[in-house]
Amino acid sequence: MRETELLVPASSLEVLKVAVIYGADAVYIGGEVYGLRAKAKNFSKEDMIEGIRFAHEHGVKVYVTANILAHNGDLEGVKEYFKELKEIKPDALIIADPAVFMLAKEICPEIERHVSTQANNTNYGTYKFWYELGAKRVVSARELSLEEIKEIRANIPDDLEIETFIHGAMCISYSGRCLLSNYFTGRDANQGACTHPCRWKYSVVEEQRPGEYLPVYENERGTYIFNSKDLCMIEHIPDLLSSGIDSFKIEGRMKTALYVATVARTYRKAIDDCKESEEKYLANLAWYKDQISACTYRQFTTGFFYGKPSEESQIYDNNTYNIGYTYLGIAENVTSDGFFEIEQRNKFSVGETIEIMKPNGDNIEVKVLEIKNEAGESMESCPHPKQKLFIKLSIAPTDFDILRRKEA
Repeated sequence: MRETELLVPASSLEVLKVAVIYGADAVYIGGEVYGLRAKAKNFSKEDMIEGIRFAHEHGVKVYVTANILAHNGDLEGVKEYFKELKEIKPDALIIADPAVFMLAKEICPEIERHVSTQANNTNYGTYKFWYELGAKRVVSARELSLEEIKEIRANIPDDLEIETFIHGAMCISYSGRCLLSNYFTGRDANQGACTHPCRWKYSVVEEQRPGEYLPVYENERGTYIFNSKDLCMIEHIPDLLSSGIDSFKIEGRMKTALYVATVARTYRKAIDDCKESEEKYLANLAWYKDQISACTYRQFTTGFFYGKPSEESQIYDNNTYNIGYTYLGIAENVTSDGFFEIEQRNKFSVGETIEIMKPNGDNIEVKVLEIKNEAGESMESCPHPKQKLFIKLSIAPTDFDILRRKEA
């Protein structure tokens, strides 16, 4: 069994810190340019420096995405960006484009280069190709089965690492390369501006009858024909550990801190328990499944890991998420009298029962005793998102505990 890394996404400095505290071995982030999540908050240079410092203090690595498919006009900017990253010193760059890869090799060769899933890495010959160019790691295409990944492992150098998505949203296009967004809205998915047209509802219009919309049906389930369930491999950790994968990757660089904490904490415990003994993992399986279902998701599938997905892997009647908990905020600067700071994310009220979610796996029900604003004035509720508040609960949290509310 190879050493296994849990790789967790972060959309902001706050989420990076949560990912680190809740169990990540490594975190991947995007700068303000040249990544495929342009709508995420992403990291300024200053935040990236602080995030890398925080992660390294906790023994966690940071990888920076530079995985656009570059056009001519991007290349000079990429050069300047890599010169900046050379000074910031992330642990690796995640790259899809061969020209961008070679620029990184030339400008900052001391930073590891990881080849993104966007490069369509479906066979061991491709892995060897990138290895010979200087790649340390290759991210497998999402359409690979576990058997194919095992075959790749058996046919590539031992020091070439395999990274594989094991949880999160599935892009319904060949390894995420999608032109629908560009066609419909002029926003290029391969340059980070995807509008997620795979989640839209579609009808057919016949050329000679404009305005007459004919519904698209697939086995009478509805019309969301590109809408995949979310990938989830929490029930199959033993298979993943024996597959030769080096890095278990969580999708979600636009997700909330609650989502990231929930998924990181659950997979961290599942992986550690399974490494200790498969019996311990199986004994705790119901807990993992319960916890992973507590965050937003579109039902679950195992994707391509056990063969070609059937129609059961798609959702044809809606594009909505299942929501188990509402994210309220993160506890900070807890004082001796039990008050703590929070940047509130959703409304809650005095007298309400909410939950403290701790990095160690504990979930503690508590009552909201008091809410004060920055002026020290008491409030009955906090209706304004991102308002800075001072809270007292029936049990005091510790820094980085997450507050959430269970939904019916």
